Amino acid sequence: MTEQTAPYGSGAAPAGATAAPRRRVRIPHLQAMKDRGETWAMLTSYDMYTAQIFDAAGIPVLLVGDSAANNVYGHATSLPVTVDELLPLVRAVSGSVSSSLVLADLPFGSYQESPEQAFRTAARFMKEAGAHAVKLEGGLEMVPQVEKLTRNGIPVMAHIGFTPQSEHQLGGYRVQGRGEAADDLVEQATALEAAGAFGIVLEMVPAEAAHRITEAVTIPTVGIGAGPHCDAQVLVWQDMMGLRTGRMPRFVKQYADLATTMTEAAQAFAADVASGSFPADEHSF
Repeated sequence: MTEQTAPYGSGAAPAGATAAPRRRVRIPHLQAMKDRGETWAMLTSYDMYTAQIFDAAGIPVLLVGDSAANNVYGHATSLPVTVDELLPLVRAVSGSVSSSLVLADLPFGSYQESPEQAFRTAARFMKEAGAHAVKLEGGLEMVPQVEKLTRNGIPVMAHIGFTPQSEHQLGGYRVQGRGEAADDLVEQATALEAAGAFGIVLEMVPAEAAHRITEAVTIPTVGIGAGPHCDAQVLVWQDMMGLRTGRMPRFVKQYADLATTMTEAAQAFAADVASGSFPADEHSF
């Protein structure tokens, strides 16, 4: 990593060196990394502690995703989560970071009706929760919404390919953009860039199609199940940390096994309480 990216890249300092304060990640920094050919990471976050940890680790962008529906509120899909349920989560994350850019998902039904509805919803996330930018799903049909938001000072990240809020229309979790359908994705991406989007999430898109899109647009692409050619990569933190168990999507790599660690810790606590070894004298007043 170069010195130029360190203020908003890695949170780690070289051995024996004092870590310099990292400046706030801004959209031009993300664009500059694409221009230099440097890839970057994005993680979801929904609470104070993960926000602080990921911020200190140097993750440039934290997404408070509508995936909170699954990973916080226990729903089977992302569709049920509401604006009022997401606002406190965004507020917790944005109030807990010093460097990371906080990106808020606009939930299903809160922006599709019209550009005006999209603006009202996005403005709430900016004003009430401290979001730095918002994300919305959809292709050409979302161009008017993106134009409305960006003309009025709200940065927008687009999201194409598999769009979870449309899973029923798409027939479930299915790869999008195979074969000639990749041409449609390229058209969508270039239109969203022209509308003012500062980046585009590509979800469950064949690697070659994602490569084409990344080459066709000048703004960063963020892959999730879209191969190695995107400018950035995002994962849901509970997936990559192994907190969620069971079958994982093919694109998930697990970097820890928090489910086992937490299970063993809970069992040890329960055993100590049952045996009377906790609390001991040092835990008592």
